[in-house]
Amino acid sequence: MTREQVIWITIAVYIVFIAAIGFISSKKSRNISEFTVGGRNAGAWMSAFSYGTAYFSAVMFVGYAGGIGWNYGLWGILPGIGNALFGALLAWVVLAKRTREYTRRHEIKSMPQLFEKRFGSRSMKLFSVIIIFIFLMPYSASVYKGLTSICSVLLQVDERVCMIVIAIAAAVIVITGGYVATLKADFIQGLVMLGGVIALVLAIVRAEQVGGFSHGIEAIVEKTKEINLTGINHIGLWALVLMTSFGTWGLPQMIHKYYGIKDDKQVKRGTVISTVFALIVAGGGYFIGSLSRLFYNDLSGFPKAGATDYLVPNMLSDAGLSNVLLGIVLVLLIAASVSTLAAITLTASSTLSMDFIQERFYKDKKKNIALMTKFLCLVFVVLSYIIANSNTPILDMMSYSWGILSGSFLAPYLISLYSKKITKTAAWAGMLGGFITATPPLFAKLFMPTVKLGEFGELWRLGPHFACLAMIVSIILCLAVTYIAPAKQEQVAA
Repeated sequence: MTREQVIWITIAVYIVFIAAIGFISSKKSRNISEFTVGGRNAGAWMSAFSYGTAYFSAVMFVGYAGGIGWNYGLWGILPGIGNALFGALLAWVVLAKRTREYTRRHEIKSMPQLFEKRFGSRSMKLFSVIIIFIFLMPYSASVYKGLTSICSVLLQVDERVCMIVIAIAAAVIVITGGYVATLKADFIQGLVMLGGVIALVLAIVRAEQVGGFSHGIEAIVEKTKEINLTGINHIGLWALVLMTSFGTWGLPQMIHKYYGIKDDKQVKRGTVISTVFALIVAGGGYFIGSLSRLFYNDLSGFPKAGATDYLVPNMLSDAGLSNVLLGIVLVLLIAASVSTLAAITLTASSTLSMDFIQERFYKDKKKNIALMTKFLCLVFVVLSYIIANSNTPILDMMSYSWGILSGSFLAPYLISLYSKKITKTAAWAGMLGGFITATPPLFAKLFMPTVKLGEFGELWRLGPHFACLAMIVSIILCLAVTYIAPAKQEQVAA
C-alpha cells in the first residue's frame, strides 16, 4: 500500500475507536453535572493523562516546537523542561488539592462559578463567561492549524478538508459523551502520545540528516552558535518558557481537570504521572523541533505566511520514516489535538450554558441543560474552524488566547486558594489589569500590523512577552489593592 493509504487507514481506525468511546459514554452523561465533571470520581491515571493531553497538542508539536527550534536551536528544548517542572509538577503541587477540595465543597463546576462563590460577584461571573468563550476560540483555532499543516504535507490534501475531519472527531467525542468520554479517550490517547513521541524521537535521531544522537547534538550545538542569539532573543525565549508553563495555571480547561479527582491520594499519584508524561511528551516534542536546522538551511521553500508551522511536517516527510510510523505519528498528533479541542470545547460551552444562558433565560434553575451545552459545543467547533482559516501563525494565535485568559484569571484564582484576605475589589483589579495588559498584540494584529516596539520588532508578534507581563501585573494588582484597601465587611466563601 502507498503511504497515503496506510495513513488514511490508521486515521479511520482511530476515528471509529473514538466515536465508540463517545457513544458508550453518552449513557453516563445524562445531566449537566455528569456531562461537565463526571461524578467527581476520576483516578490518578485518568486525571493526569487528561491534563497532559489537554496541555499538549499539534500546537506544541508543530507550531511551537518548529518555530522555537528554528529560532533558538538547542535552546529550544527549554520550554519542554519548563512545561514539565512548572506547568505540570509545580501546578499540581500548588493547585490540584486545594482546587479539588474547594470546588467539591461548594459544588462548583466551572471557573466563573468559582469566582462568584469566592467573591460574591455575579458581574465577575458574567465577565469570566464572556472572556472564556471568546478567547478560547483562538486557542482552539491554533490547534486546527497545527494539524492541517501536518496533514497537508503528509497526505497532500486540502487544509480545509483536514480541518473538517478534525472538527468532526472533536465534536463527536464531546457532544456524545462529555467529561466521562474525554477522560476515557484521553487515557488511550495519552498512551498513543507517549509511545508515538518515543518512537518519533528515535526515528528522527536515526535519520540521515541527524546521524545519531551524539553527532546530532554536536551538529545542532554548532548551528545554535551560528544563530548568534542576542539579549532580545533570550528575553523572547524565556517569555515563551514562562507563558507555556505558568500560563496553564490560569487556563479554565486545565483547572477543570482538578475538579473531578476522586481524593487526595489520587492527587499525589496524579502529580507524579502528570510530570513524567509532560517530560516525555513536551521534552521529546521540543527536542525534535530543536533539530530543524539540521534538515534545512533556510525557509525559502516554505509558505511565507507562518513558514515555521511547516518545519516539523516536512521534517517528518523528509526523515525517511516508514509508512506505518508516519501513520502512527499522524494519529499521535490527531490524538493530542482532539483531546485538547475536546477540553477547550467542553469548558467554553458548558461555561456559557451553565453560567449565563441557564441563569438568565431559564426560570427553572434545576432544569437539565445538557442538550443546550451539546449544541453550544457544536457552535464553538464551527466558529473555531472559521477563525482557523485566517493567516495568523500558530504560535501567535495561541499566545493571544493564553495571555488574555491567564492574565485575567491566574492571580485572583491562585491567591484566593491560599488567602481569605483578597477582596472582590482586588480580584477585579487583577482581572481587568491582566486583561488590558495582554491585549496590545491582538489589537495590533487586527488593526495596526506594522507597529513596532523598538528592537523587539512587530508588536503583534510579542504575544508571549505581554502574556508574561499580564500575569505579573495581575498578581501585583491583586496583592496591592488587598493591602491598600482591605474590605472589613466583605463576605467570602471559605
